[in-house]
Amino acid sequence: MTRGFAESSVGADSGRRVSIFDSVGSSPLDDRFATGFIPGCGTYFCLSCGAQVALRETDELPACESCGDSRFRRDSIFTARQDHETTTAEHPVPSEHGPPEWLAETRRSLALPGDHIAYRQDDGEVFVKRIERGWTRIGRSEVADVCLDDPTVSRRHALLIDEPGKGLRVLDDRSLNGVFLNGIEVELHSLRDGDELAIGRFRLYLLRS
Repeated sequence: MTRGFAESSVGADSGRRVSIFDSVGSSPLDDRFATGFIPGCGTYFCLSCGAQVALRETDELPACESCGDSRFRRDSIFTARQDHETTTAEHPVPSEHGPPEWLAETRRSLALPGDHIAYRQDDGEVFVKRIERGWTRIGRSEVADVCLDDPTVSRRHALLIDEPGKGLRVLDDRSLNGVFLNGIEVELHSLRDGDELAIGRFRLYLLRS
């Protein structure tokens, strides 16, 4: 399957305050840069091995000192550094997607109205979380709202954003393996009922009741 990008168009009306999420959607090539480019001040990580490099405003991206690769991505938008190098394992692009057999029963069991995220754990138990206003953090970190304890998931992998007047959106928080919406890699995108999110080896589903 060919990796692609699908981004929502998020613009700013004149005179209103622009949130951090409004500026992310227009970032070039999903914030992926090659050796020799000058991407600006910040921390970047190698897409091959996860090794990190800190740059000043006028520094060029070097080849990765660890593996020699030339492909980099900007690190987490919320914190200076993620731990891609030793604890996050690369995961292949998902080749199949579609609703699993347990999803219909899970939908019928929802007790409260609103948006929910659901996924099936290794032991067969289905985890369901109602999405509240603001940010819902998904990642391997123990403090994530949806904790996916697996090396294919970055500590801060993705955010579900529920802001007034904009609907529910998903944002890739500079993860190593990316976020796939219905089989397509996305950086920032709106979500609809029944959508599938592939995060590492996990498949999460949006249920709207």
